Amino acid sequence: MRRATRHLLTIAIALLAAGLLASSMARAQEEARVHHLEALTDQSGASFRATRLAGRPYALFFGFTHCPDICPTTLLQMSNLLQQLGADADRIIIIFVTVDPERDTPGVLESYLTSFDSRIIALTGTPAQIKSVAAAWKAVYDRIDEGNNAYTIAHSAHVYLMDRSGRQRDTLNFQEDQALQLRKLKDLIAAP
Repeated sequence: MRRATRHLLTIAIALLAAGLLASSMARAQEEARVHHLEALTDQSGASFRATRLAGRPYALFFGFTHCPDICPTTLLQMSNLLQQLGADADRIIIIFVTVDPERDTPGVLESYLTSFDSRIIALTGTPAQIKSVAAAWKAVYDRIDEGNNAYTIAHSAHVYLMDRSGRQRDTLNFQEDQALQLRKLKDLIAAP
């Protein structure tokens, strides 16, 4: 009987240790994601500080200003959702990270954002920094040459919903019903 009890106790301790290790690894991944964002510059030319995200949920989207449809549609939807949230909109941060840093300078981003809610933050950086940030979220993008020095960019088209602890809780898709998107944002804001 003692042997069985010791064996069960050993298993319980191993499971607890595995859970703590998994939790620790998840926390490290969350911190690494935010660390990557700190390398970027916002639309006003200021370095982005992770302290802006401390204890607040946020929604993060990868795109570019020359995008013909998905990016402006998503940013317009996010702007509309912020309006529908009313006072709760100030409890969430919306971040747009460009995947076209060659064209999307802080000034270009600042001008582009005038068409959307003023609370949206846009970030840019060097191509290597953008690649690193995208990899941290497992977002994909690819430059597609169109000839005559013109190009477009194919990219992931969902919005990552991050809770106040920096964990990904869900995603939004620009094709989802607006009521569902609003519910997801409200749930994110209400989450502990």
